Amino acid sequence: MINVITIEGPTASGKSALALALAENLGSQIISADSRQVYRYLNIGTAKPNLEEQRRVRHHLIDIIDPSQSYNAGAFTKDARIIIENLNQKGIVPIVCGGTGLYIRALLQGLFELPEQDPALREYLQNRLKTEGLNSLFAELQQLDPDFAMKISPNDPQRILRGLEVALGTGIPLSEHWRRQNRATRLTAFRILIDPLRAWLYKRIDQRMRLMIENGLLDEITELLKMGYDFHSPGLNSLGYKEFIPAFENRASLQDCTDLAAQHHRNYSKRQVTWYRKCSFDLTLDSSAITISEMIRRFEVEYSEAKKCKLWPK
Repeated sequence: MINVITIEGPTASGKSALALALAENLGSQIISADSRQVYRYLNIGTAKPNLEEQRRVRHHLIDIIDPSQSYNAGAFTKDARIIIENLNQKGIVPIVCGGTGLYIRALLQGLFELPEQDPALREYLQNRLKTEGLNSLFAELQQLDPDFAMKISPNDPQRILRGLEVALGTGIPLSEHWRRQNRATRLTAFRILIDPLRAWLYKRIDQRMRLMIENGLLDEITELLKMGYDFHSPGLNSLGYKEFIPAFENRASLQDCTDLAAQHHRNYSKRQVTWYRKCSFDLTLDSSAITISEMIRRFEVEYSEAKKCKLWPK
């Protein structure tokens, strides 16, 4: 029995539109696997489904924490599994949609349990971050755990520190822990990848960034700052928001910050594509050339064999 459908792909590739169409077609619900859409008040910069889309199809795991809070793959896995189990019991196969690959991998393959970390080690690494800088720590992570380092951004202090914590604290790289994890709790999934041409994707990313500005992204950030959050808050210290710090501090123009945000989204999409090349999918689509209706048609054709094998509920 299939427990879940996943729709994966790089940012701006059309995942949300496909998920919405499929959910309506199948009478399903959507579970967001986006590490930023969990935040309340961060709507425009996270490309969160609007209210009309949420009325059309029930969405889960969006707007569940404040921008000052943190969320991770472990919390996502726990929350998503509860939702999936509840929906499966009702005969519903939910659609997990999002580009946070680590979340979906943790959901489908399970999470390992690490020994409790030494607070002194975390403090030691934090002090090194202040004195040596992020580049130095990332270079060390590349030596200790090249596989994990390749999958994350060199500008992501949280994951860099986590990788070093695990490697130094346990003597085993984080990537090796993943390989050794218990696979007994895996879900059975039908995985769909949207893999557009790079030129089309980059153009779409640039267009979407401009639309975010036109739709009030700067006003959204202003309101968050008025609410007492700042750019050190986990929510605002994320892709699509932190790039505008110089504009708010009068150190750069809005256009320069917009261009930087678009560039960072393009860089992020490239890392996502690299991640997906190491995954296996049941159906791969090119969103630059296929309409949503054609995506659904191909999905149904591919899934006819699964239905014959009684993997899909009647």
